[in-house]
Amino acid sequence: MSRKMILQSILLTITAVGQMLAAWLLYNPDANSTIINLGWGIIMLSAIFGWLPIFTFRSRGKVEGKSYTETTVLVDSGIYSIVRHPQYLAGILINSGLSLITTHWIVILLGIISWGIYIQNTFSEEDNCVEKFGDSYCAYQARVPRLNFALGLIRLLSR
Repeated sequence: MSRKMILQSILLTITAVGQMLAAWLLYNPDANSTIINLGWGIIMLSAIFGWLPIFTFRSRGKVEGKSYTETTVLVDSGIYSIVRHPQYLAGILINSGLSLITTHWIVILLGIISWGIYIQNTFSEEDNCVEKFGDSYCAYQARVPRLNFALGLIRLLSR
């Protein structure tokens, strides 16, 4: 792992954990209930994008090694037919949900920083995947959006 990736991981951990703690400490139950409920709905949606990749990789990725991410084949079905980076999307959705639940500037700022790191990580991950899977990953990139799950669902349903 490169020094840059280690620093990004440390910063992401600090901002993500900081955002969760700040959201817990700064929660205002008297705030707009519609916005709070929307935030909780987004967090629930994040669970789908956070957990399904584990099962999808294990069942379809011909995993070699201890980690479910050590796939030997390109997985482009299941949740991966909707977005290329569902677990990064889950992180972004959690950041968004926490920001809506509290609507406090500290929680929002930490969420924006985490968003940026997650998005940057998708680019690094894509470079690794192109190197590992070659032209088949490039074709996959053309079919499936990086993080836009609404566009991914529309494309999936139109196929």
